[in-house]
Amino acid sequence: MNQEPKIRILVAIASYGRGNDKYLAQLVHEYQSMSFDVHVVVLSNIQKDVGPGVELVVGLPTRNPWTLPYGHKKIFAERLNAYDLFIYSEDDILITEKNIRAFLKVSKVLPENAIAGFLRFEQSADGGITHPDVLGTYHWEPGSVQSHGEYKFAHFTNEHSGCYIISREQLQRAINSGGFLVGPHQRKYDLLCAAATDPYTQCGLRKLICISHLEDFLVHHTANKYIQTVYGVPSCEMSRQVQALLGISGNGHRPQSLFATETSLVGSLFSKDYYEPIKAEVISAIPCGAKSILSLGCGWGTTEAWLAAKGLNVVAVPLDGVIHGGASAGTIEIAEGDFETVRGKLKGRKFDCLLVSNVLHLVDDPIKVLTMFAELLTPGGLAIIVVPNLLRFKATYAVAKKVASYSHVRLPIILMKMFGAEWFRSLGNFEETGARATSHKTLRNWAAAAGLKLERTIDLLPPRALRASRATMGLLDSVMADELIAFARRT
Repeated sequence: MNQEPKIRILVAIASYGRGNDKYLAQLVHEYQSMSFDVHVVVLSNIQKDVGPGVELVVGLPTRNPWTLPYGHKKIFAERLNAYDLFIYSEDDILITEKNIRAFLKVSKVLPENAIAGFLRFEQSADGGITHPDVLGTYHWEPGSVQSHGEYKFAHFTNEHSGCYIISREQLQRAINSGGFLVGPHQRKYDLLCAAATDPYTQCGLRKLICISHLEDFLVHHTANKYIQTVYGVPSCEMSRQVQALLGISGNGHRPQSLFATETSLVGSLFSKDYYEPIKAEVISAIPCGAKSILSLGCGWGTTEAWLAAKGLNVVAVPLDGVIHGGASAGTIEIAEGDFETVRGKLKGRKFDCLLVSNVLHLVDDPIKVLTMFAELLTPGGLAIIVVPNLLRFKATYAVAKKVASYSHVRLPIILMKMFGAEWFRSLGNFEETGARATSHKTLRNWAAAAGLKLERTIDLLPPRALRASRATMGLLDSVMADELIAFARRT
């Protein structure tokens, strides 16, 4: 009886220096132990021993070490017809045979423009699992949930997982698109990450995660470097979000986000953080006599849960129907829908305090939104509004441009080359970037138009700026602040 020919797989691993060599050896051993016909290529900037049967390619696409991962693209294109499957990964991403077989299985039912993707996990010494790709602005798109065959999929907005698998047909499509064989670049993702996300972001292919069989699509980030950091969420939070997605897939409803939460600025700067921490400056300003709180643009609910635990009645308007589970698990009332729908649901209700954290600079009509919900405040009720401080970047650009015009100082020139003068000029252009200009003056104008009396604003400084603030007696706080917080009362 004839056996089916083994699937031929080309693996390219980017490995800069020697810092991750122990993880690299683990990856090579894993691939060479598989039942597939696997050829491993290691891309490095230096000569080193990568073991028998492994091809070493030494060199950088450019002088910038961060461009090392881009070397795999030319190799894939040159060997397109010699392999069935192509895998790119960083040197600490462990892809198993189980992962590959799961990819092959679901690929049979996915549309031509979709690629089955992966999410990373890390494991602590005590066995705890976290997911470092789930942080900041990145989130599941509730409206992306879809079924194909026996599997259910959804799109996660962080396309970077340090690796990807692509079939020969998909690779050919990516190359034909003109977006694959490109030079090093960065915008939403930095140079290192962009090399692993270009098939999704530039080639007309969409990364979908198989949420019904998620365990098969988790890859171990063996360095476990984010375990003791603020990056990522625990496995219980990931499970909760996936269960919410599966619930959506079963009810036929396609919910959308409250508003477009991500900007098109480099690095998605000023996008809404779905995992905002509790801000002491915000919760300490809530009036002692306040009994009811309305939170507009609730993420995973840390602040709202804290307030509810203090005995306040909290109503949260979530960013979407997936992220708010941390809040809805407690005694918090959830009001879902778009702004107009939620406003209708809350008709006749009154609140002592309104929280609007990093929302207004991202919506089409900030004055309209603020007015709609400020009307729900009791007389004398307090609105606490948080926005990013775009002034610091405008000021940085103005100073850099001035200094660069008459000085040989390199920093301003480097700064402008990194982001580009056009990037600085576009700040605050909502139609172009999805983010509005915000400043102390902007907050005054918005508050007044919404029938609120602005009492004060404060500059929220990052820890790195505190020493400079003391040295300048606070005179430069409005430039150095990351965020601005406004306190305005209903007149």
